[in-house]
Amino acid sequence: MFELLATDPSTKARRGRLTTAHGVIETPVFMPVGTQGSVKTLHPDELRLLDAEIILGNTYHLWLRPGEQIIRDLGGLHGFTTWDRPMLTDSGGFQVWSLAKIRKITEEGVRFQNHLDGTPMLLSPEKSMEIQAALGSDIAMLFDECPPYPCERQYAEKSTSLTTRWAERCKKWHQEHAASTFPTPQTPNLNLEPTKRQLLFGIVQGSTFADLREQSARELTALDFDGYAIGGVSVGEPEEEMFRAINHAEPFLPANKPRYAMGLGTPPQMLEMIGRGVDMFDCVHPTRSARHGLAFTPDGPIHIKNAIYQKDPAPLTEDCHPHLAPFSRAYLRHLFKAGEMLALRLLSFHNLDFYLRLMRGARETIEAGSFRDFQASFCERYHKHKSS
Repeated sequence: MFELLATDPSTKARRGRLTTAHGVIETPVFMPVGTQGSVKTLHPDELRLLDAEIILGNTYHLWLRPGEQIIRDLGGLHGFTTWDRPMLTDSGGFQVWSLAKIRKITEEGVRFQNHLDGTPMLLSPEKSMEIQAALGSDIAMLFDECPPYPCERQYAEKSTSLTTRWAERCKKWHQEHAASTFPTPQTPNLNLEPTKRQLLFGIVQGSTFADLREQSARELTALDFDGYAIGGVSVGEPEEEMFRAINHAEPFLPANKPRYAMGLGTPPQMLEMIGRGVDMFDCVHPTRSARHGLAFTPDGPIHIKNAIYQKDPAPLTEDCHPHLAPFSRAYLRHLFKAGEMLALRLLSFHNLDFYLRLMRGARETIEAGSFRDFQASFCERYHKHKSS
């Protein structure tokens, strides 16, 4: 399913290709987040215009509303949303982590109250797999326990072991039941065996402890998943801890499987993690920032609502997407000040274009053997103007 096409000679950066039921994903790749089955403010055709190769759906939120059976009966997440390219669904583990005050973790799973109406709920490894199979995503994530930051050693040890036991249950359910749970009609672009229509990724945990990260990576690798995510990052820890988490796990992950850093990050962070051997990323940062008026540029992010742009005739960037090229910074600022929805749409489109172009640049320079120079040049310009 994953082909390693090139490696950069001076870093651990990798150029790969991941084949799924609904298409091929070129890596390194950024995956726009569609929490409720929709990338906020954007039409699916706009995502295709951006050449987004894969988007995410959120298992927890789609389970609660409208429910996995409704989505399954309407053709799965692809048919329901009209997105005909690859989709990844998370397991719900991160959302459960965010419900720390109203949830209880046991061997069985996690009991919590539905945040919409207070109904008692149980999300177990088997239930997470069942929901994701019904959604029909191309890549499903195992159900893990995401420890908080900071985290005591004793808690991290128990959490890491629990994630491995849950991983075993996830794989068992997926092997035995996933094929019969997929939405019908199932219309993959490839003639794949039923059990391979949905890839299953493990999630490495271990908090900030190097030996626990190694333990988790080794235990999950022994279970032979289709890919491996590095979880438990972007939970409030400093940037240095994010990078350490990658360093502590990456050496123990198989080279012939994709690696995914969950919930990250800023443009420089993604380039740094590509250089450390990561292939896949997702983050709400570009679209969430756009809705607050923050636009990403090669010279660092700018706040388009600032008064300095009131009469600025220039486009957001000198080489911005043709879809946005006619619009000036002054016009975009006006749209925000006037409360127009078009402001959110245009800036979300721009920020995703910026992120996806960055990934294309990374892929091209890895193939050319010049990724380190690309990273250094990008970051020097980005940080120079950002701090000035």
